[in-house]
Amino acid sequence: MQLYNTLSAEERAQLIEEAGQQRLTLSFYAYAKIENPQQFRDDLFLAWNALDALGRIYVAHEGINAQMSVPAEHFEAFRETLEAYDFMRGIRLNVAVEHDDFSFLKLTIKVRHKIVADGLNDETFDMTNKGVHLNAREFNAILDDPNTIVVDFRNHYESEVGHFKGAITPDVETFRESLPIINEQLKDFKESKNLVMYCTGGIRCEKASAYYK
Repeated sequence: MQLYNTLSAEERAQLIEEAGQQRLTLSFYAYAKIENPQQFRDDLFLAWNALDALGRIYVAHEGINAQMSVPAEHFEAFRETLEAYDFMRGIRLNVAVEHDDFSFLKLTIKVRHKIVADGLNDETFDMTNKGVHLNAREFNAILDDPNTIVVDFRNHYESEVGHFKGAITPDVETFRESLPIINEQLKDFKESKNLVMYCTGGIRCEKASAYYK
């Protein structure tokens, strides 16, 4: 039973080139309470290796964070491997607009303490009790409410490229650094303001939303 990658990047690239099939680059994440991350990891490897899926995936007791390359012809079969788990049914798959058949050349699934380093004590809150996701119309409406505080959970480089007017933009490199700074800025408004947050893919602000709730 193969549970780890056995091909070099060069060997895999050659196989991809010889196959001549389109591959889709995608990413997804999900927070969940996973009792046995190692078994979860091994089950995923067996299922995805059989589909020639490649990528870099982290799993932990708190969920999964994945960036992957999947053969287009196996996309629906790949989705079915996710649907086998209750917490990933209907999961949003962020599929890249432009595809690179060689974006990933190995299937690497690692068990980590966390899927995103945040420095939080997960025993103090329920990470699955997340905030409400807003669509564009709802987001614009709540931004117009003077009783709203907006927090940018990206790093300082991303917020300098562009951010929403009036947003709190911590001058930080990492998610872990941003939380104490934002805590300090929010301490006088915890009960009286709407708290709206945004980040690049959702994984950071979704965790933060559960923490602040």
